[in-house]
Amino acid sequence: MQEQPKTSLPENAYRELAKGEEYQPVMGPQESPVEVTPYSVTLGILMAVLFSAAAAYLGLKVGQVFEAAIPIAIIAVGLGQMRGKKNMLGQNVIIQSIGASSGVIVAGAIFTLPALYILGLDAQFYQVFLSSLLGGVLGIVLLIPFRKYFVKEMHGKYPFPEATATTEVLVSGEKGGSEAKILVAAGLIGGLYDFVVSTFGAWVSSLSTSMWGWGKALAANFKLTFGLNTSAAVLGLGYIIGLKYALIIAAGSALVWFFIVPLVGSLEGALNASETIALLGITDAKLLAEPSLIFTPENLYTYIGRPIGIGGIAMAGLIGIVRQAGIIKSALSLAKNEFGGKKTATSEPRTGQDIRMKTILSVLIAALVATLVFFQFGVLHNWTQTIVALAIVFVIAFLFTTVAANAIAIVGSNPVSGMTLMTLILSSLVLVSIGLEGKSGMVAALVIGGVVCTALSMAGGFITDLKIGYWLGTTPRKQQTWKFVGTFVSAATVAGVMIIMNETYGFTAEAAQALGHNEPLIAPQANAMAAVIQPLMMDGVTPWLLYGIGAGLILVLTLIGVPALPFALGMFIPMSLNAPLVVGGLVSWAVNRHKNPAQAKANNNRGTLIASGFIAGGALMGVVSAIIAFTGADWMLTEWSKSMGAVYLGIVAYVALIAYFIWHSRRAKIEE
Repeated sequence: MQEQPKTSLPENAYRELAKGEEYQPVMGPQESPVEVTPYSVTLGILMAVLFSAAAAYLGLKVGQVFEAAIPIAIIAVGLGQMRGKKNMLGQNVIIQSIGASSGVIVAGAIFTLPALYILGLDAQFYQVFLSSLLGGVLGIVLLIPFRKYFVKEMHGKYPFPEATATTEVLVSGEKGGSEAKILVAAGLIGGLYDFVVSTFGAWVSSLSTSMWGWGKALAANFKLTFGLNTSAAVLGLGYIIGLKYALIIAAGSALVWFFIVPLVGSLEGALNASETIALLGITDAKLLAEPSLIFTPENLYTYIGRPIGIGGIAMAGLIGIVRQAGIIKSALSLAKNEFGGKKTATSEPRTGQDIRMKTILSVLIAALVATLVFFQFGVLHNWTQTIVALAIVFVIAFLFTTVAANAIAIVGSNPVSGMTLMTLILSSLVLVSIGLEGKSGMVAALVIGGVVCTALSMAGGFITDLKIGYWLGTTPRKQQTWKFVGTFVSAATVAGVMIIMNETYGFTAEAAQALGHNEPLIAPQANAMAAVIQPLMMDGVTPWLLYGIGAGLILVLTLIGVPALPFALGMFIPMSLNAPLVVGGLVSWAVNRHKNPAQAKANNNRGTLIASGFIAGGALMGVVSAIIAFTGADWMLTEWSKSMGAVYLGIVAYVALIAYFIWHSRRAKIEE
C-alpha cells in the first residue's frame, strides 16, 4: 500500500496557492529518492552528445533549435520501462536535466559563432568550446539565486509550457514504453526521409515558384517569389510551435517578401543600381561587377529586408527587458538576501536545498577569471580591452538572466537572439571607442556575444529543469551540480559539429561552391550577427535607417498587441523556412479537430510525439549525412536532383509525409 504509482501531480500543481497553502511535490521532502547513479549520469551524458549534434545541425541548416527536454524525457522513461525498473522518477529527472543542456548550449553557440566563418575569420575549436562552456557556466550560477523566486514564489503564476509537458511525461511513467515506441518509429521515418534527400538527392529539399517558367517571370517582373522547405524536421517543428505563432512568424516573412521587396523592386527603373549598392555599403564582388543583380528578390531581401528584420529583433529584445524591470528587481532582492546569508535557523528541506551561495560565488569568480584569461590570451592580447570585454559580459549576462528565465516561464521561447544583437552592437561601439576594430575587433565582439548568448540561453533553459524538479520533488542541489557536466559535454560536441559542418557545407556561397555545393548553411541568426558587426568594426556603412524602420515597426505592432519577437524573427528568416512552420501548424490544427475534447487531447499528445520524432530523427540523420560528406563520399544523384522529376517527386513525398502525420496522430486512444 505504501508504493503507489506516481502517475499524477497534486491538484494544486498548476494553480496559485491559497494563503497558507503549501505545495507538496510527487517525491516529498521526507523521502530519499534515488537520483544520481552511474546509469542516470551516463545516459544523461549520451543524450547531451546526441541531441547537441542534432540541434546544432538543425540550427545551422534552418535556423531553428528545438528543445530536447521532451524527447529526452520520453526516451528516459521508455528505457526505464523496457529495463523493468521501478521508481525511476528521480533518475529520469537527472537524465533529462543533463541531456537538456544540449539545446540551450547549441542555441548560444550557433546564434553567434558561425559568424566568424561567415566573415572569413579563423575560428579555432578552443574558441568555440570555451565560449560555450564559460557562457553556460555563467548562466547556471547567475540563475541559481533566482530559483526560489521563479519556481516557488511565483508558483501558479507562470505557465511554464515546456516544463509542464516534460513533467507530465516523466510522472506518467506507466505510459512511457508505448510513447517511446511512437517516438522511435517517427524518428526512423523522419530521419530516413531527410537522409534520402540530403545524401542521395532523391527529391528536392525545397520547393520554389522559380522552378517553373511562370514563377521566373513573376520574380523578374514583380520581384515576387515563394519557397517552401520540405524537411520532416521543420514540419515537426511547425507542429510543436502551433498554428498561432507559425502564422505570426510567417506574417513577418510575408511583409518582407510580398510587400517590402516588391515595393523596392518596383523602383528599379528609378534607382541607380550602382548608387544603391554604394549607399547600402555592399562589398559583394558579384554585385559590384553586375550592379543590376541587386534588384533580384533574393538580394533585395538580403540587403533591404533582412536589416529591417534585425532592427525588429533588437527592438523586441529591448521591449522584453523593459517589461521585465519589476521582475528583475524582485528577483535581485531575493538573491541579495540569499547572498547576504539571511536564512532561518532551521535547515532547508531536501527539496529546497540549492548549492551553497558561497560555492556559487566561488564558481562565479572562477568562471570570470577563466573568461578573463581566455579573452586575454586567446582573443584580445590587451589587458585594457580584456577588462572592458569582461565587464560587458558580466553586466549584460547578470542583468538579462531573469529576462531570459521569464520568457521561458511565460511563453516557452527565449529571445536570446534579440538580446545578443543588442550585446553585439553595444560591445562593438565600446570596443571601437577604446581602439579595437577591424578583424580583431570582429573576433572579439563575436566571442563576447557567444559567451553572453550562451549564458542567457542556459539561464532560460535551466529554469525549465528547476521547475520540473520543483514539481516532482528532485533535490535542486543535485540538478545544479550535474548541469555543469551536461554543459561541458554539450559545449565540446557543438564545437566539433560546427567545425565539421563548416568544412563540409560552408557558411558562405563562396565556401559552399568551393566544397561542391550550391547552397551554404543558412545559419540565419549568425548571418544577422555578421551583418550587424561588420560595418561597425570595419568603418563601413551601417544601415541605421533600415534598423530604425524595423524597430519602429515592431514598436507599433507591440502597441496593438502583436507578439513582437515572433514577427521580427519572421522578417529576418527566409520565407522558405517559415512557410513550412505554417504547414506544421495546420497539421496540428487538423489533428486537434475533434468533437470529443479527450480524444482531441490524446491526438495532440500523439502528434507531439511524432513531431518530436521527426525533429530528432531528421536532425540526427542530417548529422550522419554531413559526416558522410565530410569523409569525401559522394552519393548524390546530381543530374536527377536537378530535374523536374525530382521536383514532382518531392511534392508527392511531402504530401505523403503530411498525410501520414495526420493519420497516425488521429489513431490515438483515450486513456481510461
